[in-house]
Amino acid sequence: MEDQAQSHDPRRLFYSDLKDDNLLDCIVSKVTIVQVSSSVNEKSESIPSFHYYYYDMKYSLDYSTFSTMEMGGSYDTLQSHYTSSSNNNVKRINSTERQKSPTPEMELSLLDLYCGCGGMSTGLCFGSRGGGVNLIARWAVDGDEAACESFRLNHPETQVRNETTDDFLELLKEWKKLCKAYVKLHSKLKSHSSDLAQSSSETLECSTIPPEEFEVWKLVDICFGDPNGVGKRGLYFKVRWKGYGPNDDTWEPIEGLKNCKEALRDFVIQGHKDKILPLPGDADVVCGGPPCQGISGYNRNREFDAPFNCERNKQIIVFMDVIQFLKPKYIYMENVLDILKFADATLARYALSRLVAMHYQAKLGIMAAGCYGLPQFRMRVFLLGCHPKEKLPPFPLPTHEAIVKNGCPLAFERNLVGWPDGMPMQLEKPIVLEDALSDLPEVANGEKREEMLYVKGPQTEFQRYIRSFNSEVLGSRAHVTEVSRSKLYDHRPKALDDDNYLRVLQIPKKKGANFRDLPGVIVGPDNVARLDPTKGRILLPSGNPLVIDCVLTYEHGKSLRPYGRLWWDEVVGTVLTSPNARVQALIHPAQDRLLTIRESARLQGFPDSFRFLGTVKDRYRQIGNAVAVPVGRALGYALAMAILKKIGDDPLMVLPPKFAFSHEVRGLSSLNDLQSGNI
Repeated sequence: MEDQAQSHDPRRLFYSDLKDDNLLDCIVSKVTIVQVSSSVNEKSESIPSFHYYYYDMKYSLDYSTFSTMEMGGSYDTLQSHYTSSSNNNVKRINSTERQKSPTPEMELSLLDLYCGCGGMSTGLCFGSRGGGVNLIARWAVDGDEAACESFRLNHPETQVRNETTDDFLELLKEWKKLCKAYVKLHSKLKSHSSDLAQSSSETLECSTIPPEEFEVWKLVDICFGDPNGVGKRGLYFKVRWKGYGPNDDTWEPIEGLKNCKEALRDFVIQGHKDKILPLPGDADVVCGGPPCQGISGYNRNREFDAPFNCERNKQIIVFMDVIQFLKPKYIYMENVLDILKFADATLARYALSRLVAMHYQAKLGIMAAGCYGLPQFRMRVFLLGCHPKEKLPPFPLPTHEAIVKNGCPLAFERNLVGWPDGMPMQLEKPIVLEDALSDLPEVANGEKREEMLYVKGPQTEFQRYIRSFNSEVLGSRAHVTEVSRSKLYDHRPKALDDDNYLRVLQIPKKKGANFRDLPGVIVGPDNVARLDPTKGRILLPSGNPLVIDCVLTYEHGKSLRPYGRLWWDEVVGTVLTSPNARVQALIHPAQDRLLTIRESARLQGFPDSFRFLGTVKDRYRQIGNAVAVPVGRALGYALAMAILKKIGDDPLMVLPPKFAFSHEVRGLSSLNDLQSGNI
């Protein structure tokens, strides 16, 4: 953290319309301040001599925005800009600029770090395609093997790597060296002699593999780390041996491939051609949600005074290191709201500071999933960044009213993505559980089927949309076609054990029911739940108590969540990674079981055609860790509008009418249309 802070040039200033009153004796001396152009690639040649201060960006308090300034803009011009664009702070566009069913033309590549099962990249690709930009998830990285398998299943065209982001970054560095040695980038291949002459000593000076025992046929994969678990970290290649099949492939260190220069050269040349790994400049968009366990409110051992002492918090540093190496055009980082609440928002400030230090434009917003057509409130923080020469994407305004479950920190109220005061809002009514779940077949607590038939057609607009994706649609190059699928996948719950199932059976099927409705529980005037002292403790057939102590002590006996039954006209606060009836309201409104994998996936906006792999526990975890797909889709659409230069400099953008549940995108709405009621 300290090293990065020192990378900020003390002569670099930021233009802002913020004003302060200061005493005259605060003035020390006169200084010269000049405007310079900004670049993420090299130090700007226009940065003046040592005695001058300079600025290349402007800062706005709204959404903590750092953005590029036009060269030569005078104070009066800038004042005029702020006056004209801050009124309502929403993109205005003429109705003649609308377009229907935009055909993807421009193709961009995306890298998804900490990808999980792919919620964020799936949403970004959906939304970008709807806006006219064909964003393709080419690479994805995660340490969770089951999540990677789910990603591969739904995005077969993506290079998915099951490894840590730390190892991935080291691999990128080694890959760049190999490509420099064996490939003349963006041109003809180097001659063999030139390749070998420029190879590093590490590549050439290595031991041999006895030819009488095995003969290398070809190399089929590459990684950095310790794939054999022998305690030796480094660059490894997966070897296909002559006369053997894929099941006999082994990971060999580069030091052992001295006599395999041809195989190594062929692998690198073909890998460069196929873009199996991104080189600097290859990834147009990098997205990801660095793990947040170190700051989560569910972690009781958080390092408040030194947040970077926690290894689980250092992934934000690694994420930014990848950005610094690859220099993508656009960055999307997601994290939990606690990143703004924990340790004076140290980690969020660090991430924003890193982007600005790299001369990226940047902004930070808080978005609620329920505002984009989901029965889940789920507030999350999104940090956006882009090259200084690109258009900084706006945040998409909410399309739906939301049932509020929690709020954002007061210090970051101006980062909450919402409609400006005084602007007419045209919001759809909130999406509730009945809208999302009422068409699904009834299943029991012990359901084990991986697939089943729908028993009835979609009942709501949400259900028609979520069921209307072909399985091929999830592929980045595919196009959406309306189709009603007959098979339903992953509609099975985490099975409750016998004791918990008997407890759930006694939770009434009514709104607001929870453990307080169990026999033997009373609630005092202080709203604290206790055991009724006039009755003996009720025991289950196992001999265990019906009402367990942990639910009576949870949140000092005042919580309504333990063994809570959800209701049709409600929403959930946040879909979590591990369903636990003891501390969460997760019981189905009409059935005596927890919400199924598929029901949880719908609450996150995953299409019914999206499949999940791994154990039941794995699948719940993947869904709970994911970015809600509709939020990613809204961000992706706004990204496309920025790429195609269809927006101005305003921080917010109105999404098209009926955006949430429409595969066809009509185009942006104009402010005039909103005010006149023409839409």
